[in-house]
Amino acid sequence: MNALTIDVEDYFQVSAFAKHISRTDWPQLPCRVERNVDLILELLSERGTHATFFTLGWIAERYPLLIRRILQQGHELASHGYAHLRVGEQTADEFRHDITVSKHILEQVGGCAVLGYRAPSFSINHANLWALGALQQAGYRYSSSIYPIRHDHYGMPDAPRFAWRPLGDSGVLELPVSTLRICGHNLPAGGGGYFRLLPYAASSWALRRINSHDQQAGIFYFHPWELDPDQPVLPGISMKTRFRHYLNLHRTQARIKRLLGDFHWGRMDHIFLESA
Repeated sequence: MNALTIDVEDYFQVSAFAKHISRTDWPQLPCRVERNVDLILELLSERGTHATFFTLGWIAERYPLLIRRILQQGHELASHGYAHLRVGEQTADEFRHDITVSKHILEQVGGCAVLGYRAPSFSINHANLWALGALQQAGYRYSSSIYPIRHDHYGMPDAPRFAWRPLGDSGVLELPVSTLRICGHNLPAGGGGYFRLLPYAASSWALRRINSHDQQAGIFYFHPWELDPDQPVLPGISMKTRFRHYLNLHRTQARIKRLLGDFHWGRMDHIFLESA
């Protein structure tokens, strides 16, 4: 059983666009997240699959009925922070406020406990491990915020590849997105842009190897906007950002549908917390 996770944010909220789109402009932009999440819910329902939805508090405030539909279909609701701020962009007090407010909003809207958190852009690393203590104090039981790869925007390549407790036995459980160990390096194997940029066979092979060779549950993620080839194209961005964000959007839905059929999937809390 592998863990399927969705980072619920709209196309204009991705970190790569932060220099081009002010957060003060978010309310005026055309939102597509509700349409895209409903599409994901339909795909999951067809397969009888449950997943974990790491959701922005900003989204939950504006689309409470969407949050309730997620929960009504048996999925886990978890936090992605309030306004998609990287941990390193905040002071310790600002971060504590962000994770507390987002947890409160999600729990009020959903009527359920929120146990998990994923930092925007996997932005917990050696420089801010204090954030895990703040998560524990705020009442979170697990995090999926440290990506053990080397990347130009994030990563902590020397971190463990599978579930671990950075603060000791009584601390928050860290659940990294899946990686593959090849020739002494960790390679991304848990979705995101790599799932769109590389052939489907690459992701499928990597997950099967994690299940069979490492004998571990895989953790896979994607965003609702990655299933939306009709989203607005942002002008003025670099070729690198344009390539990363828009390539193969028209193929993602079919690939996700295939992935749901090729592997067994479940919620993060059911897979990792019930056996912890």
